[in-house]
Amino acid sequence: MTASSLVIVGSVAFDDLELPTGTFENVVGGAATYSALAASMLHPARVVGVVGHDYDEATLQQLAARGVDVSGIERAPGKTFRWRGRYSADLNSRVTLDTQLNVFADFRPKLPVGFRSATHLLLGNIHPALQLSVLEQLEGRPFVAADTMNFWIQGELSALQKLLKKVDLLIVNDEEARELSGIHNLPKAARAIAKMGPTRIIIKRGEFGALLFDEIGMFFVPAYPLEEVIDPTGAGDSFAGGLMGYLARVRSNEGMALRKALFYAAAAGSFCVEGVGPRRLFETTAAELRQRIASFVSLVDYGHSLDLS
Repeated sequence: MTASSLVIVGSVAFDDLELPTGTFENVVGGAATYSALAASMLHPARVVGVVGHDYDEATLQQLAARGVDVSGIERAPGKTFRWRGRYSADLNSRVTLDTQLNVFADFRPKLPVGFRSATHLLLGNIHPALQLSVLEQLEGRPFVAADTMNFWIQGELSALQKLLKKVDLLIVNDEEARELSGIHNLPKAARAIAKMGPTRIIIKRGEFGALLFDEIGMFFVPAYPLEEVIDPTGAGDSFAGGLMGYLARVRSNEGMALRKALFYAAAAGSFCVEGVGPRRLFETTAAELRQRIASFVSLVDYGHSLDLS
């Protein structure tokens, strides 16, 4: 069996976070960062992204120490992409205060030669035309998962529709699923999106878990109930990374593997929100991951059967 390899394409950034617990500046962030750290708990991940002269080499070394191949992260003249946001007291909403694209504005993903034969590819939330350009650089036919957002649905629908014809799995939240499909009911929305191309759709619902729609049917995974949430930044990206890390680990993309992967995805998301930025993802041990998965098992264990007599 050919060894699996996972490539993640997306943003590497700095975040300035205004949280109920305080203000935290120069926090390492970006979708690719969160996804890769989450995936690396299960399988090595290769990242394609761009940073500026202000991105510390020591941080790249920290990522490498966690099993992330950073050789696909290019360093360009200028400053690294930066986002500043303020969260509400209950962390259920946030406001973007400032976005500085910097070197990310001219980012054109280039897959190193060793990355082009990936078996699994996660396309982070970037312009759909750039996501398509990544697919054109591949030498084989990996399992492709893609993320997107309302901004692209509203402004780049034509390019997004071309992308959807070429991906296996689309990962969106409930608001994005409704906007893309034009349908409020989520099962109907997923069915409409499947007709656009992806045969598998995951709809994230935050603290209410996530829904998978595929050829087998519908499947639900709950969010892990935490006593304290510190910072939800990157939780969705961690979810996607954990999912793809598991699929690459088990070398399967079929229905039951996807269902198991969802629990690892939810676990990765739950670790992410326990610290500011990706701090917990940098620290999470294999033992902690096993323990949380065991907690998920007990969370949904209802016994041998449901007696409807």
